[in-house]
Amino acid sequence: MRDEVLNESLSFGFEHARSAVAEWRQAFDTARPHSSLGYQTAAAFAETLVATSCDASRDAGFASPPDAEPATCGVTETAEAPIAAG
Repeated sequence: MRDEVLNESLSFGFEHARSAVAEWRQAFDTARPHSSLGYQTAAAFAETLVATSCDASRDAGFASPPDAEPATCGVTETAEAPIAAG
C-alpha cells in the first residue's frame, strides 16, 4: 500500500490521505484479481470461502443443541479499522 498509494501521491492532509487509501483499498478488495487467490478478487474469494465452510459444516453433521438459536454462516459484522490516537 505504501508503494502504490502513499509514496506515489501527493496528500494535502490526513483526510485526503485517508480518502486515497480508502479508494485504493476498495479497488484492491473488489476490482483487482490476486494471483495467490487463483486470480479472483479478495471479495470473490471471501464469498467462496464462506460458502465452502458453511457447506463443510453442514456436510460434517455438526448439530446445535435443540434449544440453541440457529447460527448464521459467514461473517455477520464488519470490523472497523483501528484509528491511531494522536
